[in-house]
Amino acid sequence: MSKHLARDLDNLQRDLLALAGLVEGSVHKAILALQRRDSRLAREVIDGDGQIDSEENHVDEECLKILALHQPVAVDLRRIASAMMISTDLERIADLAEEIAERALHLVAHPQMVIPGRLQRMTDLTTMMVRQSLDSFVNLDGPQAKQVLRMDDEVDRYNNEIIQEVVQAMKRSPDLIEPGLSLFSAVRHLERIADHATNIAEDVLYLIDGEIVRHKPVTENGR
Repeated sequence: MSKHLARDLDNLQRDLLALAGLVEGSVHKAILALQRRDSRLAREVIDGDGQIDSEENHVDEECLKILALHQPVAVDLRRIASAMMISTDLERIADLAEEIAERALHLVAHPQMVIPGRLQRMTDLTTMMVRQSLDSFVNLDGPQAKQVLRMDDEVDRYNNEIIQEVVQAMKRSPDLIEPGLSLFSAVRHLERIADHATNIAEDVLYLIDGEIVRHKPVTENGR
């Protein structure tokens, strides 16, 4: 690898991690806004989405510039391809955080809708998945990426349990149907964030091994 390519790849990684930091912050604030019914925090998330979109465009432009200037091969080429896929997943995570913030704004007017306690555990797992998937990218850590894949099953379990709790609350009290649907939507968006973290972990496995593992049976993914 030439020193110029190495420099550009290091800069690309820094840009990608900066984008990841913005996205993690957006998810954290969106869930906090939901739990606290904090309209100020919710609006911060919504207003910050434009910056995240801009940062994603910057990462993609840098990837294309490196491809054009250096024509990398093998693992360097896979690293750039992985960075482009990861930046797309990060931008989609930010979009989902914005949707959660929108639901939080709606729930401000419905204090009677109780936020299930298990939502915090689901949130902790999901944010851990995002962080560990990115750590596995930085450290080229295949076992850590596979651990992220396994964690997705637990997030799915929490998602199903919370949805059932919300549905039961709506059945008991018809006046909770409208806010219940907003909460239902927010929980589903959180579950989708975990799915995107899983995508990032799969991209890391592609980077390490050169094998595409998306859409393969669980046993072939090493889960």
